[in-house]
Amino acid sequence: MSGFLEVIDTYWLYFLIGQYPNGPLGGLALTLLLASCALVMAMPLGILLAFARISPWRAVRWPVSILVFVVRGTPLLMVVFWAYFFLPSVTGIKTNQFWTMLIALVVFDAAYLAEIIRAGIQGLPKGQMECARSLGFGYFRAMRLVILPQAIRHMLPSLVNQFISTIKETSLGYIIGLAEVSFITSQINTQVMVYPAQIYLVLGLTYLLLCFGLSRFAYWLERRRGKQQAAIAARKEAT
Repeated sequence: MSGFLEVIDTYWLYFLIGQYPNGPLGGLALTLLLASCALVMAMPLGILLAFARISPWRAVRWPVSILVFVVRGTPLLMVVFWAYFFLPSVTGIKTNQFWTMLIALVVFDAAYLAEIIRAGIQGLPKGQMECARSLGFGYFRAMRLVILPQAIRHMLPSLVNQFISTIKETSLGYIIGLAEVSFITSQINTQVMVYPAQIYLVLGLTYLLLCFGLSRFAYWLERRRGKQQAAIAARKEAT
């Protein structure tokens, strides 16, 4: 127990932000920043892929469906390697570890978000689109103003769960030397060398508390949406 407290007391700031402000940002702050940026940047791409997945035109739907299935069926580790080694050889531009990992996460998250968004859109009653079209909205305008806002509200729990997955996936940045929280933990362990169990216990508890808290938030969102739907159904029956 004393070793556990000693590790926290000595290295808590390094664990949280790495060498910042005397060096690059790292640690838990970099993990959260990377996961947040990846999810935000992947969202527009995921929406476009979802629209293509439900497109009435086969020439659009089939190639995008194959792309989504290939990315979802490929380990993220391979995507990271491709972004780190393949892209520089093709483009001639070598990216640093942060941008490499961000590109890999955006590609990976976009494929998963495409399926989440597609399911959210197709889960809405078909009458929503028909009503929008009857009001004179074109297909894309109806999707943007009527269908997509409703779908996003329904898929909020799934988006939170995807954010949880992205937080855990950032740990793969370790293999390319990205100073996220698991890499910083390894560096702390190398410096201390006498408390490996305590050091990695801190890392495990950090992931546990962060992901468990977010999962409970997703559960709360799901229950809240269920209550709202039940209230709407009760009002319809009353009228």
